Amino acid sequence: MRYRLTFIAGMALGYVLGTRAGRERYEQLKKSARQFAQNPAVRNTCETAAQNGREFAGKAYHAVGEKVGDKVPASVADRVRSMRGRGNGVEDDWGTTNT
Repeated sequence: MRYRLTFIAGMALGYVLGTRAGRERYEQLKKSARQFAQNPAVRNTCETAAQNGREFAGKAYHAVGEKVGDKVPASVADRVRSMRGRGNGVEDDWGTTNT
């Protein structure tokens, strides 16, 4: 699915950059993309996917942490801990929180 979305985004970008339809068509595409991004169903799906990803990452973190234990160098462990604290409770551009 990720590759399909990347391909579609690349095609859209290529069309926009290579089109000879002019500014009018560009504005029409921009308006359509904005409407798509502001659609509540799309936003809810994105938020759900982000929450599921964070959940999965948390489970993976604990599973790996139990198996690796104290074998990770302190510098790496400190860096991971500092990254986990970033962005918690901060609202992003979509109006969702990264909690």
